[in-house]
Amino acid sequence: MKRYLSIAIVATSLLLTGCQSAYYGAMEKVGYHKRDIMVDRVTDAKESQEEAQEQFSSALEEMQALLNHDGGDLESAYNKAKDEYESSQDAADDVSKRISKVEDVAEALFDEWQAEIGEISKASLRRNSESKLRETQRSYEQLVRTMKRAESKMAPVLTSMKDNMLYLKHNLNAQAIGAIKGEFASLQTDISGLIKEMNKSIAESNKFIASIEGK
Repeated sequence: MKRYLSIAIVATSLLLTGCQSAYYGAMEKVGYHKRDIMVDRVTDAKESQEEAQEQFSSALEEMQALLNHDGGDLESAYNKAKDEYESSQDAADDVSKRISKVEDVAEALFDEWQAEIGEISKASLRRNSESKLRETQRSYEQLVRTMKRAESKMAPVLTSMKDNMLYLKHNLNAQAIGAIKGEFASLQTDISGLIKEMNKSIAESNKFIASIEGK
């Protein structure tokens, strides 16, 4: 319990300073190594994508409800759809931040690993460590490619959502709703593609975590 409390205190204080190298060094002193941080950050990135999937699906449902609106308070239906769009933007921003954190710790981990290989005097152990490093780097590169591919799908979806929300804001009536129904079919396809890519990224995250933990 004390160990985890120490980790939390160190993490909080150093994150406030924004110095990543000092952060990694201090965390290692309390027994929390870059490999551990890497696993945690990949897990966080995976979970943020799972949350984004749910959020984009929810936004799609609210837009569908708005387009199928058949009476009652049209502005209320619009506001619900708008709130879901804004939440989708927040979810997308969180995904991007999590991916950046993964990239940061990966760079630090691989630099340290490569430097420490040079300190191994026995050739057979050095070769084995080099092989494991290359294997982990290849797995990581595949992970980042799938994460980035999924991330790249979010911006076009958000742009389409924003266009529709702004158009409806300026023309909130049945005629305006009818005018964007054609756009909605394309948006449905884009969100389906986004969720598919996120599923691939989530699966790749699980695979990477299992490999780095030796499972």
